[in-house]
Amino acid sequence: MPDLLIELFSEEIPARMQGKAAQDLKKLMTDGLVEAGLTYSGAEAFSTPRRLALTVHGLSAESPTLREERRGPKVGAPDKALEGFMRGAGVTRDQLEEREEKKGAFYYATVVTPGRPAAEIVAEQLEKTVRTFPWPKSMRWGAGSLRWVRPLHRILCLLTDEAGDHPIDLDIDGIKAGQTTEGHRFMGDGAFEVTGFEDYETRLKRAFVILDPQARADAIWHDATNMAFARGLEVVEDQGLLREVAGLVEWPVVLMGDIAEEFLGLPPEVLQTSMKEHQKFFSVKNPATGRIEKFVTVANIETSDNGATILAGNQKVLAARLSDAKFFWENDLRVARSEGLSAWTERLGNVTFHHALGSQRDRIARITALARGIAPAVGADRHLAGEAADVAKADLSTEMVYEFPELQGLMGRYYAEAAGLPAEVAAACEDHYAPLGPSDAVPTAPVSVAVALADKLDTLTGFWAIDEKPTGSKDPYALRRAALGVIRLVLENGLRLNLDRFIDAQLVRHKIALKNGDLDETQLAELEELVDEIADHGVFGAAWAALRERLSTGGKEIAPVVAPVPDLSDDLLGFFHDRLKVWLRDQGIRHDVIDACLAMPGTDDLRLLVTRAEALSAFLKTDDGENLLQGFKRANNILAQAEEKDGVEYSFGADVKFAETDEERALFAALEAAEARIAPAMKDEDFGAAMEAMAGLRAPIDAFFEAVQVNAENQVVRRNRLNMLASIRQTCLQVADLTKIEG
Repeated sequence: MPDLLIELFSEEIPARMQGKAAQDLKKLMTDGLVEAGLTYSGAEAFSTPRRLALTVHGLSAESPTLREERRGPKVGAPDKALEGFMRGAGVTRDQLEEREEKKGAFYYATVVTPGRPAAEIVAEQLEKTVRTFPWPKSMRWGAGSLRWVRPLHRILCLLTDEAGDHPIDLDIDGIKAGQTTEGHRFMGDGAFEVTGFEDYETRLKRAFVILDPQARADAIWHDATNMAFARGLEVVEDQGLLREVAGLVEWPVVLMGDIAEEFLGLPPEVLQTSMKEHQKFFSVKNPATGRIEKFVTVANIETSDNGATILAGNQKVLAARLSDAKFFWENDLRVARSEGLSAWTERLGNVTFHHALGSQRDRIARITALARGIAPAVGADRHLAGEAADVAKADLSTEMVYEFPELQGLMGRYYAEAAGLPAEVAAACEDHYAPLGPSDAVPTAPVSVAVALADKLDTLTGFWAIDEKPTGSKDPYALRRAALGVIRLVLENGLRLNLDRFIDAQLVRHKIALKNGDLDETQLAELEELVDEIADHGVFGAAWAALRERLSTGGKEIAPVVAPVPDLSDDLLGFFHDRLKVWLRDQGIRHDVIDACLAMPGTDDLRLLVTRAEALSAFLKTDDGENLLQGFKRANNILAQAEEKDGVEYSFGADVKFAETDEERALFAALEAAEARIAPAMKDEDFGAAMEAMAGLRAPIDAFFEAVQVNAENQVVRRNRLNMLASIRQTCLQVADLTKIEG
């Protein structure tokens, strides 16, 4: 069975596109070959800046001959129908066969598709792949119509078997396939022919090309860390930068350079970001001080002076870049020390956050108010939380963040420290954006938690207020990420928060802002009073009713402003529950368990909800839990059928004096004992104890159904037993809505 080797050789492919392009080449070719009837034992794809390569092992020498029987029209059908069938099957009249069936005689044709050699199929599929390759961006060059990411110079396509190597006959826009490639642009010796993949990989390495991108990345990291270790330093790990740099070179040569003394006082994050973004340098730090003192660059060529000229040029360019960063840093520090962070905050009044939600300064005012409301619930000082929220986004106006947006928050912390603000405020400036992703750490300092929650809740309530919620896969404002951030802040800090009150208060703030121009001072004051009542006491319904009563004359214009808020609040809480379901499923909790807990009161308290779900999930994994669930479902089904049939609700309590069997009396006693334990456990929110008490019902319920016929002839006994089933239902439903559990 032959092996296939393909190389598409071009000008430099952008590093960010190489990995996906290699996998696309592998998928398109192997899928096409299999669809055409060929099989193979394995395939690998590779990329360098100037080439995509694919090797396919154990490829079939040819596709099999296929025989297919097709049933045509009935015998005696119109000639046109018969001619159409013969044309589609590629047969003549004398090749048709008549067969008798239950519904009459039909024409049959045997269609034979002869096998084709692998070379023919490979050529056909490779041309299709090249012409339809899914580059994010592509270009045309010269007079041809072919599009590629960069000008395509050469195609190597070779089948190798026991008889030798066989170039594929293929020509794409004047580029004729062959078995020739070339090595490094500067250090290689020109073009050479190869006889198969092993020969190809070996001769490329001799020509200063490492084909495997992972091998290049490993070589870079090995040499860089060894250089740093020899100087008592360490390289700052950055896997994304490592992958990118490995895609910029075919023959990595690692060099270590110096950073001028005048720049060593810059914050390490500024140095690291500047070198990474502009120069693709790795930062090298002193582990004792945490300072960035050197850099590592990766050249694509070996030089007679061991890279001295390359380093000199890089250091010159780096000094120019860092001079800009130093200027921004010193200028921002001057403003922070002389004017404070409020100078930058005021400028944010000219920066639009969203056309319907006002400026960044407007948003800061809302976040500050909400952070003060959240602070007591998370153990933070109200004044510090408000102060932190007021300056947390000030660095968005700084020159450093304008140049390096990825440093927002971090620079806020540095400038807050320089302005002499409390340590808690400075920490919140950096931490309030977190967590941005599932692997990010969650802030734990109370002030940081308060501001982070306020920031995310303001974003969510704002877009709910203007009806710009995520739809399908579209989420342009990252609202799902914000909701997951709130969930993680609450759960990982073990917070007990009633989210409803904060959602309601912030929704009203947004509605006030949206209607500000339509309301007079008295109306605004009344609405602000409503916000304060909600934020402080969480009594939206009562506060709203009282406000409507006070405004029954002369203030009716206010009612439509906040009338939609309860529905919006419920919808947003449902959005949180949807994200929580995803998060809990990742923790191994089934969706029906979550639904059973969501049907209970207090679902805006996420910590309480998760505690209940974890306890129920653990309980249902036990034999007692599983069997009790079956007993509950049996009781509930019998009860529901009886209630529907009789048109009454059996919930008046059973009486032990009507019990006729020991099993009934035992169940009465078990229910009484369980209720005595479950009620206080639920009051203390000890769901584990409540479910342990429920587990004690398993044996009595099983025994009851084994020994007792619920629908007895005696109607008094029947009603009593149905009321007993109602007691089972009522007792079990205190913990969770077990009707939503599947199975």
